[in-house]
This record gives sequence, structure tokens and C-alpha cells, in this order.
Amino acid sequence: MRRAKDYSQSSGLLRTQGMGADSRDVGSDNWLVWGSIFLVFILSLLPWRLSPWGPDLLMLVLAFWVVHESNKVGLVTAFALGLLIDVHDVGPLGATALTYVLVCYGAVVLRRRLLRFNLIRQAMHMLPVFVIATLLTTALTAALMGVWPGWSWLAGVLITAALWLPIGWILLLPGNRLAAMSAHSD
Repeated sequence: MRRAKDYSQSSGLLRTQGMGADSRDVGSDNWLVWGSIFLVFILSLLPWRLSPWGPDLLMLVLAFWVVHESNKVGLVTAFALGLLIDVHDVGPLGATALTYVLVCYGAVVLRRRLLRFNLIRQAMHMLPVFVIATLLTTALTAALMGVWPGWSWLAGVLITAALWLPIGWILLLPGNRLAAMSAHSD
């Protein structure tokens, strides 16, 4: 009985600290989640994304919502949007879809841990996920095409991870989740 009592009193320690509240505490509206994904998808159709230093904002937003709203966004969404990007880019079909699925899978695996951290620490945890997923897809595509694209893609991945903080902050504002997250850290 003592353990049950200690657990119930310490449940505040299991909650998120800083800016990473659990989505069960304060949820985001569907329009915010799907609207942000749609907006970033439209932005991803612009040609700036194809430069080596261009961040993959769609991958970032998908991973962010998989962490913070896993009941609304998942691997199927990542795969479908990745295929649409592949069709748009006229590249190897499934390469971007594989990257998005790997990143979202990494976000699912790290979800419980990430929700305990603020956005800066979440970005540091997601950086290896972004790098490994993109490296695997780049290596697979290079093996199939017979040409290694070099390491310039790494700059875009680093910029993508660095954008986790400002984009996450923007995505958390409308649902007033920042106030709820600050209250949990008290």
C-alpha cells in the first residue's frame, strides 16, 4: 500500500517539465494539427526545399505532431505524404516516404522520453533520428542510383533539427499549451 501512495503523490514528477506537456493533459485542435501539416506540405512543394541546405519542414512538423499528438498523426500519414512528395519531386518513389516513416518511428519510440523535456532537449534528442533516417535513405538511394550525393544533405538535416524549437513554439501557442506546460513544471 505504501508504494501506491508514494506513486500517487509523486505523479507530478512523472509529468512533463518545461515545454513538453503530455498530449493527454492539453490537446490541440484537429484544425491546428491538420492545418499546419497542410500548410507545410504546400510550402514543401516550392523549389527551395530541393537545395541541399534546405530544411525538410514537412518531416519536422510530422515528427513534432507524432510526439505531441500521436493519436492524430502517425506512420501512415508520414508514408502517404512522403509518397506525394516523391511524386512531386520525380525522384525515386518511396525514398522520402521511407525517410518520413523512419523519422516518425523514431519519434514514436522516443515519445514518452521527449514529452518530459523542453523543446531544446527534444531537438537534441531528435537530431540523431533525423540524421540516421536521412543517412539510411540517402545511402539506399545512392546504392540504387550508383551515385553518392555527398554530405551536403547533412546541413539541411542540422537546420531541420535547429528549427524544432521555433516551429514547436509556434505550433504550441494556439492551443494555449504553453501555459499548461508551465503549470506542470511548478
